[in-house]
Amino acid sequence: MNTPRRLLPSIASLRALEALDRLGSASAVAEELALTQGAVSRQIQALEAQMGVDLVQRSRKRLTLTPEAQDYAAEIRQALNRLANAALRLQAAPVGGTLNLAILPTFGMRWLVPRLPEFARLHPEVTVNMSTRLVPFNFASEPFDAALHFGSGDWPGTGRMLLRHESVLPVAAPSLLPAGPPADPRALLKLPLLHIQTRPRAWADWFAAQGVAVDRPVPGTIHDQFSTITQAALHGLGVALMPDYLVEQDIATGRLMPAYGTPVEASGAYYLIWPLDHARNPSLTAFRDWLATKAQPEDPLPR
Repeated sequence: MNTPRRLLPSIASLRALEALDRLGSASAVAEELALTQGAVSRQIQALEAQMGVDLVQRSRKRLTLTPEAQDYAAEIRQALNRLANAALRLQAAPVGGTLNLAILPTFGMRWLVPRLPEFARLHPEVTVNMSTRLVPFNFASEPFDAALHFGSGDWPGTGRMLLRHESVLPVAAPSLLPAGPPADPRALLKLPLLHIQTRPRAWADWFAAQGVAVDRPVPGTIHDQFSTITQAALHGLGVALMPDYLVEQDIATGRLMPAYGTPVEASGAYYLIWPLDHARNPSLTAFRDWLATKAQPEDPLPR
């Protein structure tokens, strides 16, 4: 790769520009980077001279990034994060390699983590690093080798392996349904409904599966994780549409009760996905081969 030097600025200059975009003032940048404000200004000037474009607007001794420089800084931030992560992996990597895995918080903790001790026994040479992600991300901009995702399995540029389908059940605190579950699912539309942010159509799909046509948005409060929506349901704030495996214990102890019917298979499923250019990563191959033995949609979760 013979990249012209003018396109490869110094790390120090790039850090100064990124910090200026993030912090908004040269004094804050100087404090974070342990430099003088004059040194910060010189770093920016050197970057402008090397790139041949103006990156900041100077007024009353204040530095403000141009719109184009703000876009450039956003890309720099991703690149600096990847460099830092690559250095960390190089320093910490064991002989057998590492697997950097993005997981969904609840499914990762309840489904994957209880199974990981077996993988550790079978492959002690592989270190599995995990980070939680709630929203879709780009493998190109984040340093993950694979991820646990929920959806239809349609993620361009990735390989995938089905792990488990999901069945959902409406549940509520007994205090919200003193007379017991209603005989008609339409009755739930008169109760406060709790929505999970990552499943915006979950209630609409559930009502459709019950033969109930809903011609308007289903009202209710929105929660970002199953842990928070579970607490809301336990405190009687509404009816939650939950994966059945997450509420079995609460139903068994009487803290929650089914609000109607039996579990219904939801659209979408849990997958292991990976970028195609990582498909032959030895650590990923070992993990994927092992996980394939656990990818049984009907396999009950460990309690």
